[in-house]
Amino acid sequence: MTTRVPLVTLSGSATIPQLGYGVFQIPPDETAAAVAEALATGYRHIDTAQMYRNERGVGEGVRASGLPREDVWITSKLSNAAHRPDDARRAIDATLTELGTDHVDLYLIHWPLPTRFDGDFVSTWRVLGEALADGRARTIGVSNFTPAHLDRIVEETGIAPAVNQIEVHPYFANDETRAATQRHGAVVEAWSPIAQGAVLGDPVITAIAERLGATASQVVLAWHLGRGDIVFPKTTHADRMAENLAAVDVRLSGEDVAAISALDKGEAGRTGPNPDAFDYIPG
Repeated sequence: MTTRVPLVTLSGSATIPQLGYGVFQIPPDETAAAVAEALATGYRHIDTAQMYRNERGVGEGVRASGLPREDVWITSKLSNAAHRPDDARRAIDATLTELGTDHVDLYLIHWPLPTRFDGDFVSTWRVLGEALADGRARTIGVSNFTPAHLDRIVEETGIAPAVNQIEVHPYFANDETRAATQRHGAVVEAWSPIAQGAVLGDPVITAIAERLGATASQVVLAWHLGRGDIVFPKTTHADRMAENLAAVDVRLSGEDVAAISALDKGEAGRTGPNPDAFDYIPG
């Protein structure tokens, strides 16, 4: 593992790089090159998903990097179309085939889909437990699970997730879900960490960036890192990859952190779907 990026310890003692590289919306035919470039820049954590349709490119990029498989943390996520237990089992195997590996370091239920599949995401979670038990997944977790969703899977299965990947950024702190995630001993992974770019022009953030000689993106990523959350910004530009990675060197004061945290708009700041209503099933 690179020594530059801090490591976060998950339940079960696995350590995951706190700053990773996300491949959401990167076209499949561009993914291998982007991943190889990210790994050459110093990233050692790649976040993908079945619904991104670029798992194969991730695997190709990791192999092209020349790095040992054990030096790269790969996260993927179950397709919303594969929640039924037998479908989920097949989907996990398909992910491994696409990635060209015998295990994934972290496997997540991408969305709870409480209005689909008779509201049964617990059976889906049990299948991820099978993958954990047989070694196809080193760790397992969830994404976009609310406090009620988290409580339900833990109460009904006794298996707590290692992470909960949720929308978090200065305009949407999502504190209730962060607290519930931590209450179950899980780590928060923040998707859309810069609110799809919306926070980068905020005068509070730009003023801090100017004072520190940093970019607005670095300041926001440093805010996430200081809170202990795992983040994985996405870019296909080599200079931006290096810029984002350098966020680990940005040091915010307590006043800076408080000022950024005060930007929270509550539910009005959400940029993505509400997990209680989201019901998308890919074709």
